[in-house]
Amino acid sequence: MKILFPIAIALLACCATSCATKSTKEKEAPEYPTLTVDLTDRTLMSDYAASVTGRQTVEIRPQIDGLLTDILVRDGAPVRIGQVLFEIDPAQFQAAYDIAEANVLSAEAAVSTAQLVLDSNTELYQEEVISEFELNTAKNELAEAKAKLKLAKAELEKAATNLSYTQVKSPVNGVASMIPYRVGALVGPNITSPLVTVSDDNEVYAYFSMSENSLLDLISQYGSRSSAMEKMPEVEFRMSNGDLYPHKGRIDAVSGTINNSTGAVTFRAVFPNPDRWLRDGGTGSVIIPQTYEQCIVIPQSATYELQDRKFVYKVIDGKASSAEVTVLPQSNGKEYLVTSGLEEGDVIVSEGAGLIKEGTVVNPKAKPEAASETAEADQTKSEQS
Repeated sequence: MKILFPIAIALLACCATSCATKSTKEKEAPEYPTLTVDLTDRTLMSDYAASVTGRQTVEIRPQIDGLLTDILVRDGAPVRIGQVLFEIDPAQFQAAYDIAEANVLSAEAAVSTAQLVLDSNTELYQEEVISEFELNTAKNELAEAKAKLKLAKAELEKAATNLSYTQVKSPVNGVASMIPYRVGALVGPNITSPLVTVSDDNEVYAYFSMSENSLLDLISQYGSRSSAMEKMPEVEFRMSNGDLYPHKGRIDAVSGTINNSTGAVTFRAVFPNPDRWLRDGGTGSVIIPQTYEQCIVIPQSATYELQDRKFVYKVIDGKASSAEVTVLPQSNGKEYLVTSGLEEGDVIVSEGAGLIKEGTVVNPKAKPEAASETAEADQTKSEQS
């Protein structure tokens, strides 16, 4: 008995040492946050670089040559349709109009005279005083006088049109651009820069491009291109300073052709612009929301890449097992939407996937709430002891 007792004590000490070592190893095993895959709804926002144009942008150029005598609009001022913006020296055109008007009066007098001659010759011919040749000559002179009158009236109309062109008017409502000319400048139809550009920006168009594959995905989702235009949700616009434009818009047009060099399709979104925040020639990006229902969403930190393929680590029997996943190309920068490779209920490592190897023992990291509860329980036990 004296011999067996020391042996028993040694065995008990060995077991205690082994258990302590095992417990120490478990405590020293690194902890990894995990999550259980479930189904959820998610809306993704896709940004597309866009250029802004007014609903109608018109370059205003003079129709005649002449000197600018007055500028009646300020740079950047709002203008109305029919408003006089510039005046060109009318002297020569007024003179041409007066001459044309006088020619019309002269031609009308000539027609009246020719008509009197014809009436007189007709009576004389009936009395056999003059020959048929003289009667026909009178008829031809009347026809010639009427032709000259018609020509004179056309010249008068042309002169009146040219005179009206001395007042350059706005053909649309909108906002004027900067004016590169000053009073006294010689202008004409062939000037390089327009007198002014007027942009109707009560509504603005944002043009952007989307890949052919994205267009086909939209058509597949909504059934047809026309249905996509009708059913697509409202879009947003991010201005060049990074702020979101306060008014939402809609996609109202898509190009019927694909750019051969880029393989992209042009879309047009229209936005209301009551406060004139957006201007013709501006830039920004169109934000298109797309909602996915009952989908698998995982954090990007749960994935790692290998040869352009994405993988995650599933936790199976307490160990990490790599699994390839397929995700949508669109993302919100923090999460991926998984289309294959995971199922509801799978447990994966949610962070630090790039630091784990196949077969690594995964010790799930306790949630802050659970850790707090455990600490409180330990403290209670200690107090009871």
